Amino acid sequence: MKILVIRFSSIGDIVLTSPILRCLKKQLPQCELHYLTKKTYLPLLSNNPYIDQLHLLSENEKHTLASLKKEAFDVVIDLHHNVRTFRIKNYLKTKAYSFPKLNIKKFLLTQFHINKLPKKHVVDRYFEAVKALGVKNDLKGIDYFLAESDHINTEEVGFSGEFIAVAIGAQFATKRLPNEKLIEILDGINEPIVLLGGKEDVKNGEIIKVALPTQKVINSCGKLTINQSASLVSQAKVLLSHDTGLMHIASAFETPIVLVWGNTVPQFGMYPYRENSATIKTHQVDNLSCRPCSKIGYSKCPKKHFRCMQLHDSEKIKHDITA
Repeated sequence: MKILVIRFSSIGDIVLTSPILRCLKKQLPQCELHYLTKKTYLPLLSNNPYIDQLHLLSENEKHTLASLKKEAFDVVIDLHHNVRTFRIKNYLKTKAYSFPKLNIKKFLLTQFHINKLPKKHVVDRYFEAVKALGVKNDLKGIDYFLAESDHINTEEVGFSGEFIAVAIGAQFATKRLPNEKLIEILDGINEPIVLLGGKEDVKNGEIIKVALPTQKVINSCGKLTINQSASLVSQAKVLLSHDTGLMHIASAFETPIVLVWGNTVPQFGMYPYRENSATIKTHQVDNLSCRPCSKIGYSKCPKKHFRCMQLHDSEKIKHDITA
């Protein structure tokens, strides 16, 4: 059986497809497993031993469709489920299964605060797309595979021993703690702190580092690949993170997580997926009539007060980081 799995973005969503890949390959050992994603996210999947072939979404969609058509897939597992995947499935004209995105129920929660969402992680919803193939969740959690060349020696970065990793970025600003709040949380922590993020986070990383002159703060934002950042997450004593991709990568490595929610909520099903919940400390501002305001986020708070982040108790978060 030749199977195509589709998920275009983003980091967390793709990482969360890893249990599907493992279970497909192990429970259907004769299957040939292909994966279609965007070029940006290739590093997340390039070391996965369960994938036989990776396909990248071309800017020329016709080229992508023609290339996929030649593969003559028996089944398509659509874990993105949008207009573009509909076109791909329609073109390939093969048996296809998708997962429930629950967009209407998410809309009800964000717009009217009516919660009709099932108490179900998105990974378990992904498994509904492979149910017809007889594939079941093995409950072994998330996978994330690194090549030897991805490994970061902390001494090369500038420190040794235990350290705290901080994922300072997020795809949307309303999912990210403001710099002044992060500084307040990190102030006075004795262990080395490594700031993780992309090129877009370099400036914020420098602001945080300069504000903590007496501490060992290393701004690695924009200097590492996603897999090198994952290597540091795997070695960290704890990861302080927002609702973002590195949080899901930390789940794969069983790294303790201090998770700070902003405008999004766990009810969307994107919380850390691991059996040992004792290693996860969650912080969210409850009883806000405006939260959640979006299933993903905004470039700035639509209410202009940003209470979902500003009202966090910095001392409690700091306590959980250093405990």
